[in-house]
Amino acid sequence: MLIVQKYGGTSVADTEKIFCAADRIAQDYLKNHNMVIVLSAQGDTTDILLEKADEISKNPSKRELDALLATGEQQSAALMAMALVELGLPAISLNSQQAGIFSTSEHGCAKIVSINPDRINSELSKRNIVIITGFQGSTEHGETMTLGRGASDTTAIALAAALSADLCEIYTDVAGIFTADPRKIKDALKHREICYDEIMELSAMGASVLHSRSIELAKKFSVEFSVKSSFENDTPTVIKEIPAVEKKTVSGITADYNICKISIPKIKPENVNRLLCLVALNKISVDILTLGSDSEFDSLSFSITANNFEALAEVLDANIGDIFEGEVSATHNLAKLSVIGAGVAYDSGVALAFYETLLKEKIKIHLISLSTIKISTLIPGEDVERALSSLHLKFKETGMFIL
Repeated sequence: MLIVQKYGGTSVADTEKIFCAADRIAQDYLKNHNMVIVLSAQGDTTDILLEKADEISKNPSKRELDALLATGEQQSAALMAMALVELGLPAISLNSQQAGIFSTSEHGCAKIVSINPDRINSELSKRNIVIITGFQGSTEHGETMTLGRGASDTTAIALAAALSADLCEIYTDVAGIFTADPRKIKDALKHREICYDEIMELSAMGASVLHSRSIELAKKFSVEFSVKSSFENDTPTVIKEIPAVEKKTVSGITADYNICKISIPKIKPENVNRLLCLVALNKISVDILTLGSDSEFDSLSFSITANNFEALAEVLDANIGDIFEGEVSATHNLAKLSVIGAGVAYDSGVALAFYETLLKEKIKIHLISLSTIKISTLIPGEDVERALSSLHLKFKETGMFIL
């Protein structure tokens, strides 16, 4: 059996944890399984490397920054290979180019376009444990690209698909997928299994367990995988395609922090598209959006992430009086609170519990977005923990979590 395992940064944060992971890998290898291991950088290594870059330059070359950040995973992979050899097992570390992982050429956010598994299969045929650097790819010209924070998950899923792996396991510092962040909600419930669409929404809405692109790949290539703890021998959560059922369920509650709401009071209807085109051309993503109309003007409100605020302000300043009129207002320190689950937005019981709880807690709602699988609202950041706790208790008490 071919097994692909991914270990996150907390799982290999120090020597003791590297050997702990190596012992787990060894147990599977000695059962005569072929092993491909994907590693993240140790602990806070990526943040430390970013700090080092900042000490040298406030605006470093994106190429050199990727070259620097890629060393974190190379360090992890080499150390793991050494640990396995120390345990008497054959192991070899491969960087993305050696492993045949080809990507697009966008520094910091590249996407995997193909994998040539020849080198990996050659090493497996020798019964080597193959340790591969996550989070990175290589262009056809040999340039190193990083895939975005947390993208070692994506590397693992892509390899599982390319190698037709029999089993794919994501090891992390939590014991699976929960109805809320178990580090914040102590009575969060763990899913035995969850479908691709629901976990994709949870990840996109702020849950930090999995890289959202990894789930997109898993769904596209039908890669069933599990999420489990590196430190506990507990039942994992399995992520797979699950047939739709009539019963509506809440699969989880999550929050995405550092959100801004932008309000434009006067914009002519024919200029709304012009403004949104300009925003998109400047690579600024707009999320929740509402549009109101009167006899002459529209009013436009939408949310963006806080790190896009300065870029948006430049776009707005350049077009005041041309595309829109009046004073733009910005509300900072908001968070996007989301309830995820099949059909939740159109289940009156779930919606009633959601709105009643926020009303009872006197939590102001700034914007609302509904889809077939989620309810999202913007609320003050200072109210997030209280909202999460109260909603989780409400859904738990009323039996709306179906695991």
